[in-house]
Amino acid sequence: MEKKDQTKRMRRILLFVFLFFHNYIYIYTNGRIGKNLNGRPCLILESVGAKTQITRKNVLVFLQEDNNICIIASKGGSETNPGWYHNLKTNPLATVQIGKRRFSVMAKEIYDEERLEWWSKMDYLNKGGYQRYQKRTNRKIPVMILSIT
Repeated sequence: MEKKDQTKRMRRILLFVFLFFHNYIYIYTNGRIGKNLNGRPCLILESVGAKTQITRKNVLVFLQEDNNICIIASKGGSETNPGWYHNLKTNPLATVQIGKRRFSVMAKEIYDEERLEWWSKMDYLNKGGYQRYQKRTNRKIPVMILSIT
């Protein structure tokens, strides 16, 4: 059992390192490299810090339909919501970059049937990953819609 736990821990560390470098490359090449991660489209979210008022950048998997972009505040199934979620709740006006294209967006959290519909689409896109994250945590993982303004 101990060896299995060590293997799991090592996988999570390697995944963290890989994602760190992916995010770094996507952000610092200004969207030229890294707009897909293992077949999943990624965007760069620029939001204003809820407490600091400093611009923060995060790379997130997304799904776009018309002028709506869906993102999920999973944080890998952590017990707390990601910082960007709190930023958007406090300051819903943000900027999204997909590749080299930039958009102003207005963020809102969605609930009930609308949440379930987007959750299903995002979970399919992420090959069941969001459902696995939900099983790791007691919180209900928020789903956000970014409307292009």
